[in-house]
Amino acid sequence: MKRSIVVLLVLAFAATAAVSQRSLKDIEGTWVGTLSIPAGDLRLVFHFEMTEADTIKGTLDSPDQGAVGIPMGRVTFEGDTLVARAPMIRGEYRGLPVGDTLLTGRLIQMGASIELNMKNEAAPVVEYKRPQTPEPPYHYMEEEVTFRNAVENFDLAGTLTLPEGKGPFPAVVLITGSGAQDRDETIFYHKPFHVIADYLTRNGIAVLRYDDRGIGKSKGRMNDATTMTLADDAEAAVTYLLQRPEIDRRKIGLAGHSEGGIIAPIVASRNSNIAFIVSLAGPGVRGSEIMMRQARDIYSASGMDEAEIEETLAVNSHLFKMAVEEPDQRQFAKDAMEWYSGELDKQGLSPDQQKEKMAAFTQGLASVNNPWMRYFIEADPAPFWSQVKCPVLALNGEKDLQVNHEQNLPAIRQALKKGGNRKVKTVAMPGLNHLFQHAGTGSPEEYIKIEETFAPEALEIMTSWIKKTMKMK
Repeated sequence: MKRSIVVLLVLAFAATAAVSQRSLKDIEGTWVGTLSIPAGDLRLVFHFEMTEADTIKGTLDSPDQGAVGIPMGRVTFEGDTLVARAPMIRGEYRGLPVGDTLLTGRLIQMGASIELNMKNEAAPVVEYKRPQTPEPPYHYMEEEVTFRNAVENFDLAGTLTLPEGKGPFPAVVLITGSGAQDRDETIFYHKPFHVIADYLTRNGIAVLRYDDRGIGKSKGRMNDATTMTLADDAEAAVTYLLQRPEIDRRKIGLAGHSEGGIIAPIVASRNSNIAFIVSLAGPGVRGSEIMMRQARDIYSASGMDEAEIEETLAVNSHLFKMAVEEPDQRQFAKDAMEWYSGELDKQGLSPDQQKEKMAAFTQGLASVNNPWMRYFIEADPAPFWSQVKCPVLALNGEKDLQVNHEQNLPAIRQALKKGGNRKVKTVAMPGLNHLFQHAGTGSPEEYIKIEETFAPEALEIMTSWIKKTMKMK
């Protein structure tokens, strides 16, 4: 799932005034730095702007990841040290101003501390060609819509595209993958859901795509969401479409990418209004199995030593097991730290080596010890797939290193057949990665470098299958 990609996200709220020799006005402007991580160098940009209330608002760009304008957390001075907090990544930046143009400091994230010096200068100009991104004028109707999650009582916002001509039309709800996603599922300047919506709508199929809860114009909270609660959001989208006269109530389907590929069968297993499902690199096996295979494939592609891979996988496996057995998050964290400390004591490492390994473990522990991951690693899609009675198209790229096609496509087919559903088509698509791009190795490091957003043959097989299944002319 996309959570394996290092995407830095932060939560918004205004800062209080600083009490120090430095003023918040001293840092107003744009600051640029480079973070060195195992996957390579990652440019980060902070934008600080004073408000009328003499507080400061900050936003973060990660240009090399396609993340722009992300609201930052609380920004203050502690003495002469600037502290910019980032709650959603459980981290913060601490920098000491040197003159007026340099911050020397570190990014601290989930136990890891990485040097990050920031210069006061113009943001880097980043140009990535994305030729598939649709540009207006569109040859169809596009409407901004809101609909309500009646379970938790908040509104979600999205875009409904309606084909030209007379309805009612078949419709698809697009469901994003894991992490905080906007309605276009924007990643690395790619907008795959915009590309899919444009293609389907031009072929006579209405599409509703929406911002995840707490993202863009959608309300609600993402921090404590799980796959199961996110299914309520997708079902709310279906309920909205059922009320639209332009939509054929008998022909509403779901298309979920990655985690969206397990949300779709959850909804369909309990809602008989779902007419079809398109699973795009969706899970067929338990989350812990996906994560273990994903780690092995990505580590191997990155050239990690086999012994180190085995050691990392053994630690991850034990950590997942402990998370499942201990539901209390505080007790789990305590038990896990004690267990790993004991393991390090057995290895005869130097104090510096122990400190380095413990910092990495602490970071991994934090990534596991949250509601979303704790649910996901234990969640088994098979019971949901076995209750799906509508037609299903499941696609995977053969070079997908995040949701392996050999592991998941047969499992989806088997679960559907176990439930008596024979209306299933599974396709492993040659040369395509997790984002359905034509790829070299399939490594996530390639995503930003590839100009293609979504392979034309994947768009075509989705469209032709939906038209045939829904008996469209």
